[in-house]
Amino acid sequence: MDEVVRYMYRLRPGRTAEAALLAEWGRCRWLWNEAVHQQKSGQMPTFARLGKLLTQARAKLPWLREGSQVAQQQTLRDYAQALDRSFKVKVHGRPKVKSRKTSLPSLEYTTRGFSVRDGRLVLPKGVTVPVVWSRELPSPPTSVRVYRDSLGHWYASFVIRREITAYPEGEGGIGIDWGVSTTATTTDPVFDLPYLGYRKRCAAELAKAQRKMARRHRNGRPQSRGYSEAKRQAARLAKKAARQTVHDSRGWAKRVVATHDLIAVEDFKPRFLAKSTMARKAADAAMGAAKRELVDRAVRAGRKVVMVRPAYTTMTCSSCFARAKKRLELHERNFRCEDCGFADSRDRNAARVILAVAERGHVGVEDVRQSDR
Repeated sequence: MDEVVRYMYRLRPGRTAEAALLAEWGRCRWLWNEAVHQQKSGQMPTFARLGKLLTQARAKLPWLREGSQVAQQQTLRDYAQALDRSFKVKVHGRPKVKSRKTSLPSLEYTTRGFSVRDGRLVLPKGVTVPVVWSRELPSPPTSVRVYRDSLGHWYASFVIRREITAYPEGEGGIGIDWGVSTTATTTDPVFDLPYLGYRKRCAAELAKAQRKMARRHRNGRPQSRGYSEAKRQAARLAKKAARQTVHDSRGWAKRVVATHDLIAVEDFKPRFLAKSTMARKAADAAMGAAKRELVDRAVRAGRKVVMVRPAYTTMTCSSCFARAKKRLELHERNFRCEDCGFADSRDRNAARVILAVAERGHVGVEDVRQSDR
C-alpha cells in the first residue's frame, strides 16, 4: 500500500535562475489577480473558464507567452480550488489579490513541466537550479512546488508516492497532557517532551537584532538596505529556534507512535495562552505543532488516536476517578485525592486520566459513567 507524501529540499539558484523564477512568479501573480478581479465583478471563475481565458491571453500578450504554461495553469487551478473551499467552509474568506511586496513567490509544476537531471531541478525555458539532496527520493516525483520563504531561501517540495512503512506492534496505550514547563507529560516519564527553550537561548541575540532594526527604521520613507539586513537577521534567529523545536517534536512523535497502539491526546487548544503571561513560553514550546505532528504520524501508522476533552482532567483522580471539589490553581503542581489519598504530579495524574478515559471508549471525563470506573 502506498501513501502520498512531500519531500522538501533546499535550492541554490544563481542570479540568472532566481531572476527567471521571480519573472515567472510575476506572470503567475498577474493571472491570480485577474481571476480575483473577475470574481469581484460577479462572474464565477471556474478552472475551465479560466483555462480558456489563459489561452486567449497567451495569444494576445507576448510577455505572457515567455512564461511556462504549466506553472500558469497550476496557478489558476490553485485559485479555483481556493475559491471552491471558500464556498464550502464559511470561516475562510475568498481569495485575495496578491501584492508584489508582501506575497511570497510560489510556483507549481507537474511532471510535464519539470525534470531532475544530474542532481539539478530543470524547469521550463531552460531554468536549472542546483538542489541540496539531504536524502534520496524513494520514487520519481509527480509534481514539485518551488517557493521562497521570508528570508529569501528557495525550496523545492516534491510530491512522491512511497510504500507505507509497517510499524511493529505497540506496547499498550499512552496518555499525553500538554503543558508549558514540560511541553508534553505522558503516563510514562520516559516519553515526556521537555521544554528546551530554544528561543530563550537566543533571546539576547534576537533583542540585539531588533534594536538594530529600531535604530535604522525610517518613518514615512522607504527603508534602507541596512534595515532590511537587520530585519532578515532577526527573522533568521527566530526561524532557527523554531526549526530546532520542530525537529525535537518530530523525533518525540516518532518514538511515541513506534511503541504504542493507543494514543490518548488531550484536545488542548493553546489559543488562550496568547493573552496570558505565559504567551512567549507557550509560543516557544509550539504545543500545537507537536500535537499535529503526533496525530498525523499516528494516523499514517494506523494507530488508534483518541482526542480527549481537557475539562476536569486535572481535577479527577486517576486512581478512583473521584473529582476534586475545587479547581487547582496554576501554581499548584501536585495533585492529592481526598477520597483515596492518591498523590502524584498534577500533569502526570491528568495524563493517566486521559488514558483511562480513552480506554473506556469515551472522549471526556464527564462521559465516564459510574459503571465504567
